[in-house]
Amino acid sequence: MKALVYHGPGQKAWEEVPDPEITDEGDVIVRVDATTICGTDLHILAGDVPEVRPGTILGHEAVGTVVEAGDEVRRLRPGDRVLVSCISACGTCRFCREGRYGQCAEDGGWVLGHRIDGTQAEYVRVPYPDTSTYRIPDGVSDEEALMLADILPTGYEVGVLAGGVRPGDVVAVVGAGPVGLSAIMCARLFSPSHIIAIDLSDTRLKAAREFGADVTINDSHDDPMTVIRDLTGRLGADVTIEAVGTPATFELAVKLARPGGRIANIGVHGKPALLHLEEQWTRDITITTGLVDASSTPTLMRLVESGQLAVGRFVTHHFGLNDFEQAYDVFSDSVDSGALKVVLTREEETGAL
Repeated sequence: MKALVYHGPGQKAWEEVPDPEITDEGDVIVRVDATTICGTDLHILAGDVPEVRPGTILGHEAVGTVVEAGDEVRRLRPGDRVLVSCISACGTCRFCREGRYGQCAEDGGWVLGHRIDGTQAEYVRVPYPDTSTYRIPDGVSDEEALMLADILPTGYEVGVLAGGVRPGDVVAVVGAGPVGLSAIMCARLFSPSHIIAIDLSDTRLKAAREFGADVTINDSHDDPMTVIRDLTGRLGADVTIEAVGTPATFELAVKLARPGGRIANIGVHGKPALLHLEEQWTRDITITTGLVDASSTPTLMRLVESGQLAVGRFVTHHFGLNDFEQAYDVFSDSVDSGALKVVLTREEETGAL
């Protein structure tokens, strides 16, 4: 089969690799029908995730069809159409029993495209499929389901739920990329009084308004502190959500929170970020970090199926699986391309396992 293989920082190639095989009787092999590129993949290519070894197939999001199942798989059979989550969960360890699947202690958590071969390929081996994949309702398209593999549960769980968004809150989201937009869309479910989007790109700020932000700030020429203080009687935001992953955006998210406010960090950080405790220790703030658990995926799937979350609007560009190089160029140059999520789909059968 062909797959996108990581060869070290800044190096990747769409090339022939061996077909995946079942290595545990609890595995399945999934034919990838649709996949996408995540900002985390760009962090890997930038060298920010050094534990990813050269030779690893990238990607952790897919919709596909089960083609082979191990003897111990209980819920799935060949022919099932499934969402492959970015998080693999054994379902039995302490963390999984608490619903903290991202911390799975039995070789689960974020493994696809990280510690094992991932989904940017024609086929993928999926561990723990009984607890790590989701059947897709007939009324949900492949593209819609694909948005639930990572960005929607990440924005919802690590941003909105961890930040404790409540009715009437002022919520400031720093970064209007796909995960920031997911946080904006999901924050709307809790009826905040204002959602403020902050970004350097006017194109992404326009998208933020379409996803539910009622105030947008381009901090290349406007001061977010001034705007938010004027909006809140000089208090600051009840919740700030950091969705970029740079030292500057983290420090901004902390500064924008009011005394007693909550700061939810979503961004993938590849460099140290300062926390100015000399300024913050008296302010009663709460800072949360986290890896998505994807425990909310069934809930989000129902909201998509019922039309309450219009996730199809995330998809701005379409490619075939053989067009990974072009898709990466478009996705990584989002300021000029306007890309939010790119979707790569299987164009025709290229062989069976």
